[in-house]
Amino acid sequence: MKNSFGNSVQLTVFGESHGPAIGVVLDGLAPGIRVDRDFIASQLSRRRPYGPTDTPRVEKDEYSILSGERGGFTTGTPLTIVIPNCNVRSSDYPDGIARPSHADYAARMKYHGFEDTRGGGHFSGRVTAGIVAAGAICIAALRGKGIRLATHILSCAGILDRGFSGSVDEIETVESRNFPVLSAEAEEPMRERILEARRDGDSVGGVVQTCITGLPAGVGEPWFDSLESLLSHAVFSIGGIKGIEFGSGFAMASMRGSEANDPLRMSGGSVVTETNHNGGINGGISNGMPVIFDMAVKPTPSISRLQKSIDMSCWADADLKLAGRHDPAIVRRICVVVTSVVAVTLCDALSLRYGTDWLAEKR
Repeated sequence: MKNSFGNSVQLTVFGESHGPAIGVVLDGLAPGIRVDRDFIASQLSRRRPYGPTDTPRVEKDEYSILSGERGGFTTGTPLTIVIPNCNVRSSDYPDGIARPSHADYAARMKYHGFEDTRGGGHFSGRVTAGIVAAGAICIAALRGKGIRLATHILSCAGILDRGFSGSVDEIETVESRNFPVLSAEAEEPMRERILEARRDGDSVGGVVQTCITGLPAGVGEPWFDSLESLLSHAVFSIGGIKGIEFGSGFAMASMRGSEANDPLRMSGGSVVTETNHNGGINGGISNGMPVIFDMAVKPTPSISRLQKSIDMSCWADADLKLAGRHDPAIVRRICVVVTSVVAVTLCDALSLRYGTDWLAEKR
C-alpha cells in the first residue's frame, strides 16, 4: 500500500475508520514554520459533520502532535499528528457483503481478507481528518508567502454556484462560510436537494472548484511532475473524486485556438493573461495567473436503498440494505480536504523549486 505522497515535503497517512486512531506524518518541512493549533482545530471543524446534510457520526477530533513541533514551530523533523476515533459502530457494517462502488471488493482482491473492513477501514473518508490537520500547517505557511487557496461547491445535484474568477476576496468569502459557496443564494437550494436525496434513501454528487492565487510563475517539474500532474495525483487520492479539469478543461476541445489561447500582456511590470482558459498552467508550469481547477465528486455510495451485491464469504449473489450513518452528499466536507491536500502539494512543489527553507519564517 502506497500511503505516502510527495518528494521534498512528504505526507504519510495511517489508521482505519474504526481503529483506535488515524493520523499523518508530515516529513521534510523546514524548521521554523509556525504551527497554529487553533487554526488546525478550526480546519478540522470545517470537515466535521454539520447538520442533517452530513453523516450523524461526529468525532471531536481532539488531535495530538507527537513529534516535529516545539514552542509553536516546526523543528524540521517528521511532524506526527494523531486523532483518536471515539464514535464508532462497527455493527452497522455487515461482514462479507461488499458495498457497491466502495473499495470492499477491490480491497479483498488485493489484501486477501486481511484488510480491516469496519467502516471502510483504511479506505474510509475518516482518514482524511489527518490530511486536514497537516494541510492546516501548510495553508498557514503558504499564507506567509502571499499564496491563498480555497475550494467551493461549484454545483450539487444540478444547483449551480458561480465560479472563481481568481480574487482573494472570493477565497476569503469561501473561508468565512461553513457551507462553502460563493453565492449565498446557492446554499439553501443545494441543501434541499441533499435532504431530498436523504429522504429517498439515496445520495447526490457534484463538482467542487479550487482556486490558488499568488503562486509564482515557474513552479512545476515537467514532464512527469508537472504542476497539473502533481495536483491531479494528490486530488485523486481522495475517495469520491472521479474527474478533474484545469481552466476551461474539456470545453477547450470545442474551441478554436483563437478562442482558447490566453493573450499575454504587461501590467504594472508583470506578465498577465487577458483570459485564463489554461487555468494558470502552461507546459506543466505555473504562469503566475490564478490556478483554477474543477473536480467531479460522485454520489456517496453508502445509501439505505436495497442494492444488488455479493457475499464474499461464499461468493454468492446477495442483497444489501445499509443502516449505518452516512453522508447523503460529501461535496461540503470534501472541500476542506481538497484544499488541504493541495496545500501539501504546493509546499512540496515550492520546496523543490526554491528549497525547503523558503517556506519558513525568517528570524
